[in-house]
Amino acid sequence: MSSNNRPLDLYWYLPTHGDGPYLGTDERHRPATFGYLKEIAQAADRLGFKGVLLPTGTRCEDAWIVAAGLIPLTERLKFLVALRPGSGTPALFARHAATLDRISEGRVLLNVVTGADPADLAGDGNKLGHDERYAQTDEFLTIWRRILSGEPADFDGKYLSAHGTDISFPPVQRPHPPLWFGGSSDAGIAVAAKHVDAYLSRGEPVDQLVEKIGRVREAAAAQGRTIRFGLRIHLIVRETEEEAWAAADRLISHVTDDLIAEAQNGFVHISESVGQKRMSALHQGRRDRLVIGPNLWAGPGLVRGGAGTALVGNPDNVAARIREYQEIGIETIIASAYPHLEEAFNVAELLFPKLGLRGEAAPAERSWDVEFGRGVRPNAVASAS
Repeated sequence: MSSNNRPLDLYWYLPTHGDGPYLGTDERHRPATFGYLKEIAQAADRLGFKGVLLPTGTRCEDAWIVAAGLIPLTERLKFLVALRPGSGTPALFARHAATLDRISEGRVLLNVVTGADPADLAGDGNKLGHDERYAQTDEFLTIWRRILSGEPADFDGKYLSAHGTDISFPPVQRPHPPLWFGGSSDAGIAVAAKHVDAYLSRGEPVDQLVEKIGRVREAAAAQGRTIRFGLRIHLIVRETEEEAWAAADRLISHVTDDLIAEAQNGFVHISESVGQKRMSALHQGRRDRLVIGPNLWAGPGLVRGGAGTALVGNPDNVAARIREYQEIGIETIIASAYPHLEEAFNVAELLFPKLGLRGEAAPAERSWDVEFGRGVRPNAVASAS
């Protein structure tokens, strides 16, 4: 099957930490009110995005509670909910996952988050070092999977234990809601190979990413397993290349050199995340090194942790770059852009047709005033409360 005919799932992102048109400033900041997150989720649902990613952290609204609130307000959208193993017991999270899966009628996915800022982890009471956290995650997922699969969950490990644990209300998706995971270290890849259904990588250049995907595939094969692959990246799509690159420049127009230095010090010298260090190495904190491949731009990574790259360009060029990632095994794109409400429409209207994706109705078929009840297109929305 040629790359142009391969199926592709495109997910969106819920900014539960806040949103706005600029990075590095509070100017025109949009707080993460439930009303605003609802607008984004419902827009993504109607436009035809497969699902949304909900992040975790001390600066985010709780992913599980937000998902529970939005599930009844959407129809088809899947919710990729962050699960941090060190912040609760496997049995507790098993019950959470089963209940949410039942409420949503099988629209829940779990994104296992092991790495983070050490101070953020300490706030959850997890003071383990890097490799120990992944060893703990291995034990956590062993117990969690057994409980949801209906198997005996008796387990005694170095970090966790469980005895006589079962679940009275099983999930809709069997044996359990799919597990997603991202981890670039050897310890992270070992956990992925043993436990998860989909491996999620940040948007590195294709030639760099193909090596890592190969390592994950090999590790999974050694466990007798296969894994799907997804890409976490930003998208800045406009009708012309010039418009797209101008939008990219505007996004970081308020980012100062001092802010870059502070952020990069945290990413390189404080964070223990190997994936985060790989992001920072792409540009080394320099504004003159942000174009790291065809249509691949590292501007967000100057000050933003996690996904630090964006595909920038007109619909044809961005679609071509996505097809290149598909050629090396990427099946899912989890995308974001600032601000997330308006940019969901840009991506759906401009990029979906180039990728053979189509939502509930083509954009030209929608009645904007009826669908949104305002008589204006959604890019006129400045904030929500």
